[in-house]
Amino acid sequence: MTILDLIKEGENKKLEFKEQFPSADKIAKTIVAFSNMSGGKLIIGVDDSRNIVGVEESKIFKYEERISSIIYDWCYPNILPEIYTLNVEGKLLLVVEVFRGGLLPYYLKQKGKREGTYIRIGSTNRLADESMIIELQRQRLNRTFDEEENFEWDLDKFDLNIIYREFKKIGKSCDFEKLKNLKLIKELNSSVVPTNALCVVLGRFDNVVIKCARFKGTSMEVFIDKKEFSGDLFSILEQSISFLQNHLHLHAKIEGMRRVEEYEIPFEALREIVLNAIIHRDYTRSSDIKIAIYDDIIEIISVGGFVNGLTIEDISNGRSELRNRVIANLFKELRYIESWGSGIQKVRKICKTREMKFELSERASFVNAVFYRPKNSPKVSNSIEKVSNSIELTPQEESIIELLNQKKRIISVDIEKLLGVKEAMARRVLNGLANKGVVRKIGKTRGSYYVLKEEK
Repeated sequence: MTILDLIKEGENKKLEFKEQFPSADKIAKTIVAFSNMSGGKLIIGVDDSRNIVGVEESKIFKYEERISSIIYDWCYPNILPEIYTLNVEGKLLLVVEVFRGGLLPYYLKQKGKREGTYIRIGSTNRLADESMIIELQRQRLNRTFDEEENFEWDLDKFDLNIIYREFKKIGKSCDFEKLKNLKLIKELNSSVVPTNALCVVLGRFDNVVIKCARFKGTSMEVFIDKKEFSGDLFSILEQSISFLQNHLHLHAKIEGMRRVEEYEIPFEALREIVLNAIIHRDYTRSSDIKIAIYDDIIEIISVGGFVNGLTIEDISNGRSELRNRVIANLFKELRYIESWGSGIQKVRKICKTREMKFELSERASFVNAVFYRPKNSPKVSNSIEKVSNSIELTPQEESIIELLNQKKRIISVDIEKLLGVKEAMARRVLNGLANKGVVRKIGKTRGSYYVLKEEK
């Protein structure tokens, strides 16, 4: 991109404008923040409205020397920026370009590390909290939080069979030695301790939670359904996907000689984003992953901005840096991940094929993924209206009613096949319809079945 293209986009995590020469304090904070994150450019001679006002030529050399002195006197460890001028539309701009440093964290000398470490969040410089300073120190040592030993939990408190079963599903074996190789456990001084990765994977931390909600309309004022899933990562992934399926419309199309049903939002794309949120979130922060379903959009919010200051453009181009190296490697070993950096590209490709709008953005310390639901989403059948206009039905329930209209009576196995869920989930959905007074269960033994309320 040209400098004009950058200016037109406005200030962001890698770009800041100043109309006039700023104070030493503001320069130092911006330079430190850029160095701690993904680098960036401070451009002097552009106002807040993105108009190029330029810098007087007679002041250029004075400003360059002043900036060099400020950075040397105010910032620690030493930062070596590139300072240069650009002639744009006949006006001179002074550019201070900073690259991500390797001696993290950078901070203001006068205030010290604790009170002087700044990071870049969006287009602003923010004082880093203690957890962020610790994270920057980890990055300096090329370590991740999930690699670190956890001395708060005894290994005998963990059900390792949960992981062993996941490997068995794909025809692989797993034992104690394998867990050590994967860095889920570590041997220290003849004792074995779990790493933070194992604590996360098996749900030992309070923040290993996904909160899901289906709201009525396009705001958060009224919710139709709300669930909170905790436990091991494999379970909360499955439960969250089931929640999404339960509240998405199905529609049918003909492929060759077969009738194929598909969700209004491609299941593969949804799964990829939920998987990304679980694997790449910041587990040092107390917030939870959130999934919100509205009439117009589905929003999936992950905790922690892009790792190491990556940008949307970096991620869209397939660049991958891991915040949770051990967790990511485990999921790749279990074939949940195909290849590094391919997830977002895959989602964009799927949505483009389906002519569906998808947006990815970074807001403060969160990553937001938004799928726009198709307008007038087709339902399985208009015959659902026969049930009752006063009863709020989920898309899964609508598809069950349509099946009942066709078959007159169904059993839980029919629902398992229809929805692609396990027996327990099928029975929960059927019981939900029974509680709403839509279906009726006939019999109490193995031969029991369900019919629409008006049927006998």
